[in-house]
Amino acid sequence: MSTHFTPETMKFLRGLKKNNDREWFEARRDIFERSVKAPMLALIEEINAKLEDFAPDHVRPANKVAMRIYRDIRFSKNKNPYKTQAGAWWARRGMEKTSGGGFYMHVNPNEVLIAAGVYMPEREQLLKIRTWMSENHIEYRKLLKKAMSGTAGFTGIEAEALTRMPKGFAADDPADELLRAKNWGVHVSLPADLALQPTLATELVKRIKLATPLVDALNGAILAGTDQRDERLRRPIF
Repeated sequence: MSTHFTPETMKFLRGLKKNNDREWFEARRDIFERSVKAPMLALIEEINAKLEDFAPDHVRPANKVAMRIYRDIRFSKNKNPYKTQAGAWWARRGMEKTSGGGFYMHVNPNEVLIAAGVYMPEREQLLKIRTWMSENHIEYRKLLKKAMSGTAGFTGIEAEALTRMPKGFAADDPADELLRAKNWGVHVSLPADLALQPTLATELVKRIKLATPLVDALNGAILAGTDQRDERLRRPIF
């Protein structure tokens, strides 16, 4: 049976946005478990089954893919303890604790967001991606164009680009904006009503599949020069 969320999910998330405090949340924890957490885990399992065919390195246990509802407020001025969306992040196996390429989605009362790519990579990863871009920008542009074609609705994610070329790269490098970028990939915001439809998983998988070559290329850039034996050793057993 296809998995989707319910009006109760949206009601809970709207309420959480207005009452972002522990007392309100704990009084409604059973609603969270039933209408947010349970369908999210079921949705991830349904998507995982499809990813086995074209993105097996991104298949992980559902409870590892689902993102915690709790915000990390240690270094934030915003002390609200909870996120106001239900999210999931399909990292590449072996890169779970890094900023490698993957697939992200979230659901809230305003949208269903799907994104694929690399967001704010670590310093070493950033250099590897930029070095790869300098040599393979034509290939990347083709992958980007293909991901943004058709009816998926993808557009490029916010690059948060530097105003000047990063150190070590020529000012006239033809990769230009791809080198100045800090993020790479695509995203699309879909109507929130999709979250309530039996076609939710199908629509997500269709877009994830379209963006997979782009994500594979970015991860390939990061892994360039990495000893694959070491990478396998870092993979979780479960």
